[in-house]
Amino acid sequence: MISFVGAGPGAPDLITLRGRDRLAAADVVVWASSLVPEAVLVHTRPGAVVHDSKSMTLEDVLAVYAANPDGAVVRLHSGDPSVYGAIQEQIDWCVAQGRDFEIVPGVSSLGAAAAAVGRELTIPGVAQSVVLTRLGGRTAASMPGRERIAAFAAVGPTLAVFLSAARPVELQRELLAVGSAYEPTTPAAVVVRASWPDEQVVRTTVGELADAVASTGARTTVLVLVGPALQGNAERSHLYSPSYAHAYRRRSAPGTTTGRPA
Repeated sequence: MISFVGAGPGAPDLITLRGRDRLAAADVVVWASSLVPEAVLVHTRPGAVVHDSKSMTLEDVLAVYAANPDGAVVRLHSGDPSVYGAIQEQIDWCVAQGRDFEIVPGVSSLGAAAAAVGRELTIPGVAQSVVLTRLGGRTAASMPGRERIAAFAAVGPTLAVFLSAARPVELQRELLAVGSAYEPTTPAAVVVRASWPDEQVVRTTVGELADAVASTGARTTVLVLVGPALQGNAERSHLYSPSYAHAYRRRSAPGTTTGRPA
């Protein structure tokens, strides 16, 4: 079995229980030291063979799979493997080769970044959508033209921008393009290595974003959050309002509560 395991955002205790168990049972582990802290490997068993994929190609990784047809193999991906995990090409290989595989979800760096800045990303009346995206960069051919950051900026949701710290000026320009719903004063946050011991959080605005990204000195493991939801000061959610009824709670009269005695 080949298990594509989400390592979580970095902290070794933010891997899921299932991911931890797969690591503990693995005969072979393939991980990227540039993206996943070595501390996560504390969950591997003694004697497991560990390959660092930092300098490996896809063919190198597939060769490891091919060389271990009967072993328990874990491919350890940062965050959640379904987001910028490059797992589809590996899944296609498994299908073509008749290899059993599974995907073990992980805690995305998006959740860890939101926790680091202490904000909910979906505020009633402010933002009810979160868009995960990136700049094209060296892999511009992989970006559909309709998915430019400027196009998302015109809508004004909470944006989570991955893999774009190397081009902060371009990112800021896209966010403030003609027709953007964002303004120079719109809140933003730069989170570097969310949940790692050396985590950095820089709170800023879209108008100061390029300088804020540059100030971290980081070009990888950076997530940029943008949108008015980061401002806080939210209106009360209807979900827990006594005047809002749903399948599990009746609407309460003003001045009453629905709680039960302890």
